[in-house]
This record gives sequence, C-alpha cells and structure tokens, in this order.
Amino acid sequence: MTAAQVANLPDAPVGVVGAGTMGSGIAHVAAVGGLRVKLFDVADGAASAAIGRIDGYLKRSVERGRMTSEAAANAIGLIDTAGSPEDLADCFIVIEAVAEQLDVKHDLFIKLAAICAPDAVLATNTSSLPVTAIAGPVPSPERVVGMHFFNPVPLMRLVEVISGLNSGDQALAVARAVGQRMGREVIDASDGPGFLVNRVSRPFLLEAQKLLSERVADHADIDMAMRLGGSFRMGPFELSDLVGVDVGYEIAQSFFRLGHGEPRWQPSNIPAQLVAAGRLGRKSRRGYYEYAEDGSYREADPPPHPPESVSGAVEIIGDGELARQLRRLTEAAGYNVSPVAGSPITITIDARANRAGSDLEDQLVAHHPIAVLCAGSSLAAASRGRDMVGFHCLPPLGESHAVEITRGSGTSDASHAATTRFFHSIGKHVIDVGDAPGLVLGRIVCQLINEAAFAVQEGVGTAEDIDRGVELGLNYPRGLLFWSDLIGADQVVATLDALQSEVGGDRYRAAPLLRRMVQEGRTGRSTDRGFFEHPPV
Repeated sequence: MTAAQVANLPDAPVGVVGAGTMGSGIAHVAAVGGLRVKLFDVADGAASAAIGRIDGYLKRSVERGRMTSEAAANAIGLIDTAGSPEDLADCFIVIEAVAEQLDVKHDLFIKLAAICAPDAVLATNTSSLPVTAIAGPVPSPERVVGMHFFNPVPLMRLVEVISGLNSGDQALAVARAVGQRMGREVIDASDGPGFLVNRVSRPFLLEAQKLLSERVADHADIDMAMRLGGSFRMGPFELSDLVGVDVGYEIAQSFFRLGHGEPRWQPSNIPAQLVAAGRLGRKSRRGYYEYAEDGSYREADPPPHPPESVSGAVEIIGDGELARQLRRLTEAAGYNVSPVAGSPITITIDARANRAGSDLEDQLVAHHPIAVLCAGSSLAAASRGRDMVGFHCLPPLGESHAVEITRGSGTSDASHAATTRFFHSIGKHVIDVGDAPGLVLGRIVCQLINEAAFAVQEGVGTAEDIDRGVELGLNYPRGLLFWSDLIGADQVVATLDALQSEVGGDRYRAAPLLRRMVQEGRTGRSTDRGFFEHPPV
C-alpha cells in the first residue's frame, strides 16, 4: 500500500454501524485520521451518546498533551450521526461493529449492499465469525472483507485485514488504506478461526489451564511466572478475569468447533465450572481471583532480585543461547565460570535441552549438586530419582526477573537450597512449581510458538505479521517467532516432543515447519537463520 493510495482515498464518508465500545472506537480513530464519519446505531440516542464519549476522550488527550485542541476540534467535527442505514448510501466503506450473530450481520450487509454504491466496501469487525460465511448471501461478495480492530481501539495500534474466500483485491486494498489512514498498523490474515492474532494466542490461556488441571502450579504462580519470567504484562488468568471467564469459555468452544476438534484447541473444563458457579471474573468480583472493593486482587510483584557479591565456581554445560546468557550473568555476579584446579564447585548447571544419558551420568559423578534444564524432558525423566533440581528459564535473561525450579522424588533440601541461592545470586527470583517439560513459562511459550509456526505453514499470515500482531494487538513482550529464534527452534521442538511423550496426545505435535527448520539447521540466532535472518555479530 503506497502513501499515495492512503492519501487519495475517496472524499466520501466512512460509515460505522454500531455505536458501542468497538464502533465508537473505530469512528474515533477514523476521524483522528482525517476521515469523515457517519455513525449509525439502531438504538435511539446511542450514536449521539457515542460522539459525546469520543469528545470527552479527545479532550482528555488534549489535557495530557497527546494532541492539540485544534486537532481534537477538527476530529470531533468530522463525525455525524446517521438516522437510518439509508443515510450511509454515500459512504465508500461501511464498517460494522454489531452483535456477533451471523444472521444479524447477514441482514445488515444485504441491506447495505442494496443501499450503497456497487463498489462500496463492506467491512466486518468480527473477531469470531468467518468472513466468508458473513459474505455468503451478500450480492457481490467480493466487496466484503474483514477489518478486525483490537480493544480499546484508540490505544491498540493494530488492525487485521482479513481476506474471505471471495474478497476482491480492490476491496482489500481500500481496507488496508483506510486502516493506515486511521493510524493503525495493518497486517494481512486469511479467513479462519481467530484469523491471525487471536489464533496464535490460543495457547496463552489454554495451556495455562492445562497446567492448572495437572497441578503443575496454581493460577497465581502461573501468572507470576509469565509476568516475571516472560515479561508479559498480565498472566493468563488475570487476563481471563478481565475479559470475562464466560466470554473466554465461549470463544474456546467456538474455536474448537470451527477447528473440527483440533487437539491444540481443546477447551478446559475449569472455566465451565467457574461459569456454573457464577465466578465470571472482575465483573462478578470472583473468577480465578477474588476482587476487593477497590479492584485489588493480588500483591504487587516484588522488585527485581538484587544480584549478590559472590565467589566460587560454577560450571555451566551447554553451548546454546541460554547457556551463553547464563554464563554472562554468572560471570557478572563474580563467579569463576571456568573452574581452576582446587577451586570448589559451587553448582553445576546443565543448560542443554537434549542430553545424552551417559554424559549425564558422568556429570552426576563428577559434580554435585546439579541443576538440570527441564526442556527436553521433565526432571523425573532426567533424574530418575537422583538428587537433582530441575529449572527452566528463557532468553533473553537480561529482561527476565525469575527462574522456575522443581523438585523430584530424590531432590534433597540441600540441593534445592543451593540451586535457589545460585539463582538469587545472579539476580533472579525463584518460583517453585511442579514437574513437567518446559515447566510453566517454557511450556506455554513453546505452544505459542508452535501455533504461530502452524499459522505460517498454513498461509494464515507471515512471520513478520504474526510478530507485529502479537506485539501491537496483545502487548506481548516480543514477537513469538523472533522469540523462537532466540530460544532456538531445536529447543522448542525438544520441549514439544517431550510434552507429547510424557503428557501425551496430539496437542503437542510440533509443526512440520519447525521440525524442518531444525533438520535444515535453521534454528535461529545461533545459526544466523531461523524465521528471520540474523547477521553475525
């Protein structure tokens, strides 16, 4: 989409149908982008009330120095109400934000197709219904496209432009240009459950619920691992309570149905029980958490653990990115990472995702205690009852404030304490969780990466659009496929294979694209090639 195409959109209004949260947000960003807007809602007074809310938002933006009073006045002056659908006849594009019911959208678009010009674009803001299904009974279905905005629209700088099976190139080009004129980052997605961003984010909550059902950790520790270990702004259970447990459960059921029983998208029965108990999240003041009158529900996260001044030696086994970053942190803390003769071994860290059994035996004999990365196996599978501690963390370690550790049947209190002291000494909080390949953060992130790899392989979107989408649409700390390149596709596949072997089921089958990348040596930053090119440093 060229700058000229964005600048030279028709001098005609944008129609917005639905004056609720999403519709008013779409009207808002359209007007700020200099587009004239006609806002319609079937409820009397709803469009006028929405314009009042937009005006208040714009004035607050002026007070906070985000825009000038002149720009705010110009924007609100571009929005008019429409008294009926017929008033949208001169719009070159109409964007609907009405109820997520297929028959409602069918009735609206059939009516608009008869009212608007033959080349007017009809865009749906649906987040859950197939664009192709919405376009089905509409005359000239090539004019129907998806424009999926994210809530709250004025703050979320992303829009997905979705191509249905019959969407025309011209209609898609207009939708992209309108999205850019609104100041949004535009990514392309093909039609399918969740489109691109919502699809690849499915494991964020689903895998957290699986961990909860297996009692690997409770909901608070899972959320903490994601916040402190992964730098996510919210954990999956906090987010579920915010969105609504009932809403999330309905979405999960829809995905599973539209995916024809795809094992990766199998819903959990945990939210079904919460919904039955009336625990719907913040709106009912009870969900996964309980909410006080002031909205509080948990203690604030502790500040980053201060590194300690230490001495002694640490042996770190492995040559992957995680091992290299652990060595840098360990050296910075004052440890001798290359032990000299006579220097006591404080702790041995095996930071490899895949370990040969005989080599592991040698390490156990030579150095004790030993902390083992739980990526290519659980601690139980690696230790076989020996006195070992399992740990897991993901690069970039400089941005992570926590490490997860786990105990096995043979783990002594002394080994657990020594491992905890070590990670504290290099500035990391320690979260104790149950045993599983990947523990908490690794298991969820590897499943997120796996879903993204399936989406690339199936042509739902590009690696670039997936990463921009999750960063801008979901506030993820980094793109999933860039993260895969940091972790190493080989470690991601090792974790998935271990989960499939130890937990069972096709839920954890690795995307063929990921496995092929490992076979071709395109594992990520360590090989200069992965989902992206990484020039040698």
